[in-house]
Amino acid sequence: MNLHTRARGRLRLGATSALAITSLGAGAGLAATATADDGPPRSGSHYERLSGVDARNHILEGSDTVVEGTMRPKDKGRVVWIEARWRGSHGWRIVAKDKTGSKGRFHDKWEPPDVGKYSVRAVLTGSDAEPRRVKGGVTVYRAATASWYGPGLYGNRTACGQTLEPDTLGVAHKSLPCGTKVRFHYQGNTVTAPVIDRGPYVSGREWDLTAETKSRLNFPSTGTVWAAPQGG
Repeated sequence: MNLHTRARGRLRLGATSALAITSLGAGAGLAATATADDGPPRSGSHYERLSGVDARNHILEGSDTVVEGTMRPKDKGRVVWIEARWRGSHGWRIVAKDKTGSKGRFHDKWEPPDVGKYSVRAVLTGSDAEPRRVKGGVTVYRAATASWYGPGLYGNRTACGQTLEPDTLGVAHKSLPCGTKVRFHYQGNTVTAPVIDRGPYVSGREWDLTAETKSRLNFPSTGTVWAAPQGG
């Protein structure tokens, strides 16, 4: 699994404009046709601000996240940029645009192009208002079948050189480098664990969770988990 597998991001923008994102290649970030530095000067009423900026924090690959918020004081027709930053990118990139409605609200969809963690923020153009970040960012996962292991193996060394104990936080994977951090999400529970071992060796399963990882996720013996490798 590679965070930089080829993928194509789609933008679902407001009625006024559209931007294109190129394919994500191995070892390279996406390039948008415009960046945060290409727009108009941000000068204007110093009392303007954005509030309630939010988005879906956990989504599956190929799904949209909705970014929304409100301009204060309420003003219709103001352009809001949705910007994102991710591992391997160079600064913030504009990924969507929208205009505020009569109540100062903006609401737009964006489909992140690949598995991984994204920082996301909203920018009110033509204003001194501070950009507002989405708390927790957006993580894009890939669904995979997982199981757990440990009993009968405690006290033994893992393939990555650690001693396996009941409280060891980690996962086994067939090919990801030892130490790779992987973020898991299961029914509202999220945990980040390192790759510490090789496996599983049962056909159709991609991850083996240690007892501690299983417990923190409240994961059953086997099932489907959302996973997003974060790098080493």
